[in-house]
Amino acid sequence: MSTNTKNNVQDAIRQITLTSIEVPLTTAVSDAKVLTGRQKALSAVSLLVAQIDTEQGGYGLGFTYTLRVGASAQMALAKEVAPLLVGEDPSDIGRLWNKLCWAAASVGRSGVATQAIAAFDTALWDLKARRANLPLAKLLGAWREGVPCYNTSGGYLQASVGEIVDRASQSLARGIGGIKMKVGHPDQAKDLARVEAIRKQLGDNVPLMVDVNQQWDRTSALRMGKALECYHLQWIEEPLDAYDVQGHKALAEALITPVGTGEMLTSAGEVERYIEQDAVDLVMHDAPRIGGITPFLKVAAQAQNKGLMMVPHFVMEIHIHLAAAYPLETWVEHFEWLESVFNERLRIADGKMWVPDRPGLGLSLHERVQQWTVAKVVINAQS
Repeated sequence: MSTNTKNNVQDAIRQITLTSIEVPLTTAVSDAKVLTGRQKALSAVSLLVAQIDTEQGGYGLGFTYTLRVGASAQMALAKEVAPLLVGEDPSDIGRLWNKLCWAAASVGRSGVATQAIAAFDTALWDLKARRANLPLAKLLGAWREGVPCYNTSGGYLQASVGEIVDRASQSLARGIGGIKMKVGHPDQAKDLARVEAIRKQLGDNVPLMVDVNQQWDRTSALRMGKALECYHLQWIEEPLDAYDVQGHKALAEALITPVGTGEMLTSAGEVERYIEQDAVDLVMHDAPRIGGITPFLKVAAQAQNKGLMMVPHFVMEIHIHLAAAYPLETWVEHFEWLESVFNERLRIADGKMWVPDRPGLGLSLHERVQQWTVAKVVINAQS
């Protein structure tokens, strides 16, 4: 048995492999940020994958992501801090997160820094669950085997009402439990007409959500929120700028429809301000964006204390485990965009996404990612 005598531990991190992958989308999609001219259409998802190998032969796989820009920055920062993990005890996840965060503190303890750290943090949690021979959800203490799920990828603004209805029908037939559509069109009358048409086509019993992607001002959000109440939406997502805590608070107090936000925030502290100030009805943070599973669990604990619904954003491959371990009401978001990256598929049936029974995240990279690999680096004691 290999022993790290310096740190008096039974195992140690031997090597880290970082891989930057550009995953193409079948069709480019547009949300309200595109229609308002703030961003270009989304045609790919950039992943930063970290594999951590230990002296005793253990390994963990984790990843973070970015959309449109920032992939090279995430990789650059990850390469700089990765050597700090070599020789460390992989069980000390909280301490190692703190070590990496402070090492990168000169560029901030949020944003690109925490997003890069998320790949390592997730890999360490995956490793820990693999060593225990448990799915991550079970390691964390699962409350349920299946989590209600809704589809988002079929509801973008470039799609016609007919296309959205077709995709929604396919999702529902597959066993997905709800449908989310994008709004925030510069012409608000078009938003209302699209919501009305899709609600009419789906019927009143299908859970329907809308996502504004931060494109309303406070006045528009209140007017549109009131106008949408007759459609009995599950929630209105990101109606205002992600950093407008007080605006979200006032809107949540004024509307019957629940209000949520959080996906664009890049540290636990930013999300916690919403929770502390009772500014949302549901918290929608994203593990890769706020620094990984370690800070995600901290936010989730605070949300639980406030009795909030939790609806984590994107990356269902990670969030199915974290949602299953949340005691209160929760949903997980379905996107098929990353399915081609992995050998495994998540099971969906009866309106729910089901926790995989494989150890850890239950994921392994498919060989096809080689064709999408932009950069790869291996870090070890000899690097």
